[in-house]
Formats: sequence, C-alpha cells, structure tokens
Amino acid sequence: MSNKIEGMMNCSVDKMKEIINADTIIGNSITTPDGTVVIPVSKVTYGFASGGSDFASSNCKDKEMFGGGNGVGVSIIPVAFLVISGSGIKLMQIESFTGALDRIISMTPDMVDKISAMIKKRKEEKKNGKNNKD
Repeated sequence: MSNKIEGMMNCSVDKMKEIINADTIIGNSITTPDGTVVIPVSKVTYGFASGGSDFASSNCKDKEMFGGGNGVGVSIIPVAFLVISGSGIKLMQIESFTGALDRIISMTPDMVDKISAMIKKRKEEKKNGKNNKD
C-alpha cells in the first residue's frame, strides 16, 4: 500500500513543481517603451492531501485491492510590482495595508531616499559656504 500512495504523492508533487517555480513568485520582467522595468511579485500557497487503503474482496481473494486518492490546491495571488526607473526603485503593493507595521515597512525605501537627499543637500550647502539651518 505505501508504494501506491507514494506513487500518487510523487505524481502530484511533480505536477505541482511544473506549476510553481521561482518565476511564479518573482515574475518575468516587463520593459515599457520609456525604459521602466516592471517585475510582478506573487504570493503562492498550496495544500496537499493523500490517503488510501488496501482491502479484501470476497470475489477476488487472490488479488490485493487498493483504493486511494489525493489532491493538490494551489493559489497564486499577485501582491506587488517592483518598478525600476531612472528615478529609483519602488515597490508598489496591490493589497491594502493590514496594519501599521506593513505601512512602515512599505514607507521605508521612500524615507531612506528623502533622508539621503537631505543629507546630500546639506553637505553641498556647507561645501558652497551656505550654512542654512532649516
């Protein structure tokens, strides 16, 4: 019995591997006419179940009977796009934010860019002899 269930499971897992690969999660890049590159990002979830049993038959005592089945469910949900352009890289989420922490994490790249620009501006002002305090 275990070999028969194992065979069913291996077949299902092989088919699932054909569907789910790295290109499923981080999709192929798309280049727009202006040179912007868009890369889709997806969330993949899956479930798997399998079972079976040997049982005796009064009609066929010399043959072993087996009954079993399995199933696989796969969900692929696009969650964001990575946009690479001349002005920088941005992660554009499709799903709404589920909490404050999600919002903070999504704002981090923009905040780092703004802080870097402020530091660069102040360094240039000091270099040019302008010491403006804002």
